[in-house]
Amino acid sequence: MTSSEPRGAMPAYGLFIDNAFTPAASGRTFEVENPATAATIATAAHGDAEDVARAVAAAERSVWGRMPGAERARILTRAADILAERMDDFVAAEVAQTGRPIREMKAQLARTPEWYAYFGALARTHEGRVHPFGGSYLNYSHRRPLGVVGALTPWNHPLLILTKKVAPALAAGNTMVVKPSEIAPLTPLMLGEVLAEAGLPAGAYNVVTGFGPDAGAAVVNHPSIAKIDLTGGTPTGRKVAAIAGERLIPMSAELGGKASVVVFADMVEAGTAGALFASFVAAGQTCVQGARLLVERSVYDEVVETLGRRARAIRVGDPTDPATEMGPLVSARQRETAERYVAIGREEGGRVVAGGARPGGEAFARGYYYTPTVLADVASGARVAQEEIFGPVVCCLPFEDEADAIRLANDTPFGLAASVWSREVSRAHRVAHAIDAGIVWVNDHHRIDPSSPWGGFAASGLGKENGIACYESYTKVQSVVVNLSPEPFDWFEGEAEGKRYS
Repeated sequence: MTSSEPRGAMPAYGLFIDNAFTPAASGRTFEVENPATAATIATAAHGDAEDVARAVAAAERSVWGRMPGAERARILTRAADILAERMDDFVAAEVAQTGRPIREMKAQLARTPEWYAYFGALARTHEGRVHPFGGSYLNYSHRRPLGVVGALTPWNHPLLILTKKVAPALAAGNTMVVKPSEIAPLTPLMLGEVLAEAGLPAGAYNVVTGFGPDAGAAVVNHPSIAKIDLTGGTPTGRKVAAIAGERLIPMSAELGGKASVVVFADMVEAGTAGALFASFVAAGQTCVQGARLLVERSVYDEVVETLGRRARAIRVGDPTDPATEMGPLVSARQRETAERYVAIGREEGGRVVAGGARPGGEAFARGYYYTPTVLADVASGARVAQEEIFGPVVCCLPFEDEADAIRLANDTPFGLAASVWSREVSRAHRVAHAIDAGIVWVNDHHRIDPSSPWGGFAASGLGKENGIACYESYTKVQSVVVNLSPEPFDWFEGEAEGKRYS
C-alpha cells in the first residue's frame, strides 16, 4: 500500500524501492500541497543520498535487463491496460497536486497508456543491423541496455513527462531511479504500483522523493548511473550536463522555452484561437507555452483585441469543477514570478490588455490564482519577451513580412517549439523550416505523439524524447565482426603483401 495510515487519514507515501513502499532512511517526510487551497493533501518520504544508494542497488540487482524483448513488451502492454483502468485515480491526484483543471487532466492523461504500448511494441520488433563490412567477414551490431537510468522530472506534467522517460527506458531494458519534483510526487509513486502489478520485476522502477540538493544531486552524482534524463530549467540543465560530461555518461535534457506563435493575416480566427490555447493551457506552465505571439501588422490590432477579450472570458476557478478552464499556478513562488514579470513588462513599455492581477473574491483567497494576462506592444528584446516566465502571460509583437516573422521567432536564446498559422502551404513550410526550433507545428500547437520526436535546440536542451531515436538513445551499440574465412591468418608469418591489415 502507499500509506501506513488508517482509512480516512491523510495519505503518507513512502519511497518506492524494489516494488515496495518504504520510509526514508532518515525517517523524515515533507508535505504535498494543493495549490487551489494551500492545504496539505499528503506527506511523502524525504529521501536523501542514502536512499538513492538503496534504490540504485535495487536497480542493479533487477533481472529486467536480462529479459527478452518480447517479455518486456508483454509487461509494458499490460501496464498500459492497468493504467487506463485506473485513470480516474491518476486524474484526481494530478488535479490535487498541480491545480490543473480536471478537463485538462482527463484529456492529457488519457493518452499516457499509448507510450507504454508504443515502446512495448518497439521492444518486441526493434532489429539489429548487418553492415557491408567487405571481404570474408560478417559484421552485425545489436543494442544493449545502458544500465541504471537516473530521471529527474518536473511538477508541471508529472505523469506525462515521466512516462516519456520511463516507457522507452524500460522498453530498452534499462532500470530506473526517478527523482520527481517535490511539488508533485504522487503520480510517479502511484505508477510504481501499476508497473509492479503488470509484472515489472523488483528493482526495475524506483522512486526516491525528496529535494534537489540532496536526493536530486545524489542521483546525478551516483557512480552507477549510466544516463541522466532531466526535464527542468536551463540553469539546472547546464549544471547537470557538466556533471554528466565529467563522468562521460550520456544525458538527455528538455529545458526551457519561449515559443513563438506566428499568425499571418490569412488565418486570423484560427490563429487567435490557437494562440489562446498555446498561451493559457496549463496556466502557461509548460515549456512549449506560446509565450510570444507574433502577428502580421495588418491584423495585429484585431488579433490583440480578440485575444484580450477571450482571455478575460476564460473561466478561472476550482480545478475539480468540470466547467473550470484555468486553475491556480502551482505554488506561491510561481505566482510571484508571474507578478514580477508583469511588473517588469509594464516598466518596459508593455500594455496590459487583459489580466495582470490576482482574481478577487473569497473563492480565490487561499489558492495561487492569477488571471490570464496579455501584454501588447512588447519589444522583442525586452526581458519579459526573452526570459521564461512559466505562467499565464503572453507577449504580443507585430511583424512586417515573412522575413521579419522569422527574425523575431528566432530572436530568443531558446529553441524548443513554435507554431505557424497560415493557409498558404508553401509559406507555412518555408517559415517552419527557417525557425530554429526542435518542434514546429503548422496550424496547431502543443500536439504530441509517442512516435513523434520531441526536443529542442540551443538553450532548450539536448536529445529527443519519443520515437525510435529516443528508444535508441537508451541503448549502447555493440558491433560484432566475424571472420568467415577458412584460411588461417598470421600477420607475422611471411610477407605482408596481400594480407588485410584492417
